[in-house]
Amino acid sequence: MTIWIFLLWIGNIALDTLGQTAYKYAAIQSLTSKDDLSPRWRRLLFNKYLWLGLFSYTMVFLCWLAFISLVPLSMAILLASANIVTVMLSGHFIFHEKITQLRVIGILFIMFGVIVIGIG
Repeated sequence: MTIWIFLLWIGNIALDTLGQTAYKYAAIQSLTSKDDLSPRWRRLLFNKYLWLGLFSYTMVFLCWLAFISLVPLSMAILLASANIVTVMLSGHFIFHEKITQLRVIGILFIMFGVIVIGIG
């Protein structure tokens, strides 16, 4: 793996994690106790975290295109599956979401399955 491929891979995972985290934060900030759908969407539209998420996903798109132009798709999918772990850790550390043993086992199964599919 060249340094360019490695940087694209890390950039893709980091930007995807940033985007998911920003979207979650924007969704949380848009809630109120007596929430009407119309004001909530208006609050979301002007939320800086929503726009951070959109920018991040635009950059993920560009990184992904560059990445899959250099790496076979079957290998790229394997490498990109690391975002499952980074998003889960982001949720845990930023939003205090629980990481249960069952979730850890599920993540291990997913990663194992992706590896098996990639090898085959």
